[in-house]
Amino acid sequence: MQDELIGSAKQIADAWMDVALGALGTPRPQAPPLAQTPRDELTLEGGARLYHFRGAASVTRPIAQPILLVPSLINRWYVLDLRPGASLVEALVGAGFDVWLLDWGVPEAEDRYLDWDAVLRRLGRAARRVLREIGQPRLGVLGYCMGGTLATIFATQHPDLLTALVTLAAPIDFARGGMLRRMVDPQWFDADAVADAGNVAPSQMQAGFTALRPTLDAAKLHSMPELASDPQARAAFLALDAWATDNIPFPAEAYRRYIREMYQGNQLVAGTHHTNGRAAPLGAIRCPTLVITASRDTICPAAAATALLDHVASTDTAVVEVPGGHVGAVVGSKAARDMYPALIRWLAPRLA
Repeated sequence: MQDELIGSAKQIADAWMDVALGALGTPRPQAPPLAQTPRDELTLEGGARLYHFRGAASVTRPIAQPILLVPSLINRWYVLDLRPGASLVEALVGAGFDVWLLDWGVPEAEDRYLDWDAVLRRLGRAARRVLREIGQPRLGVLGYCMGGTLATIFATQHPDLLTALVTLAAPIDFARGGMLRRMVDPQWFDADAVADAGNVAPSQMQAGFTALRPTLDAAKLHSMPELASDPQARAAFLALDAWATDNIPFPAEAYRRYIREMYQGNQLVAGTHHTNGRAAPLGAIRCPTLVITASRDTICPAAAATALLDHVASTDTAVVEVPGGHVGAVVGSKAARDMYPALIRWLAPRLA
C-alpha cells in the first residue's frame, strides 16, 4: 500500500509537470547528469566501493592529508556529488583536497544479517585502505546524516587515525531527535518486529519521512508551473528528485540496533554504546571537531547534532549553521554560497 501511495503521488506530480510544460510548448526534460566529478574506483567487500576523486590538471593539491566522506547507509552516496555547482565533492576537489568517499553499496535480501558491528568494520577497512593507498598515517573524516553518527563512533575507537572530524546534519543526542525520536518511542514502536521481517524497504522509511512533512508533495505540485518556466530551477529540482527517489533498503540487523541503541537507548550520549566488543566514549575524540547543522532540519534538529561538542575531549571545536533543510543544506541553492566555503575554511589549516 505504501509503495502504491508513493507511486501515485509521483504520477500526479509528473502529470502536473506535463500540463505545465505543455502550456509552454516545452518538451519534458530529463534529469541532468549526476555524480559528474571524475573518480577512480576501488572495490570493497559486500558490494561497497571506495571512490577517489580526481581534480583538474590545473588544480594544485596543497592539502597534505586526505578526507574520507561517509554518506548515510540508507541513501545513495551521490547526494554529495549531485550535479555541477551543487556538489560538496566538486567544491572540495576544486579547493585542493584529496577526496575519498565510501559507497556502502545496495543491500540485497541476503544482507539482512549485516549488523551494526559489520557496518563499522566496513568503515574502518575503508579508512585504512585510504591510508595505505596514499601512505599517510592519518586522515580527516566527514560524515553526513547517519554517516556522521557512524563516523563519530569510528572516531571514538580510532582517535589516533583522525586529523579532523566533521559531522554534517548528523544526530548524536537522539533524545533531541525531534519527531523521528517521537515516532520510534519504545512505548509504541517495536524495532524487533520490523527487523524480524527482513531488510527495511525504502517505502517504509520514506513513509516516516513523509510524516514529518505531510504537505511536501502538495508543495511540489504547487511549484510545478514555476519550475516549467525556469530551466535552472527545473534542473535543480529534477536532479534532487532523481536522487530522492533512488532509495535503498536498510539492512535489518543494522536497523535493529540503530533504532534500539541510538534512538531508543541514546547510548552515545549516555556513554554506554559498545561495538565490536569495545566501548565508544565520545570523550575519546581528541581531534579538531566541526559540527554543521541546517536551520530547518526536521530529521536532525540542531541540538541533536551540536551535543557532540559537549562530550568530546578536543578544545578545537566549532559549529556552523547553514540555511536549509536536511538535504537542501548540502545541495540547495545556498550550499555553494554558504556551506562549502565555510567547511573549506575550517578544514584547510587542519589537514594541511
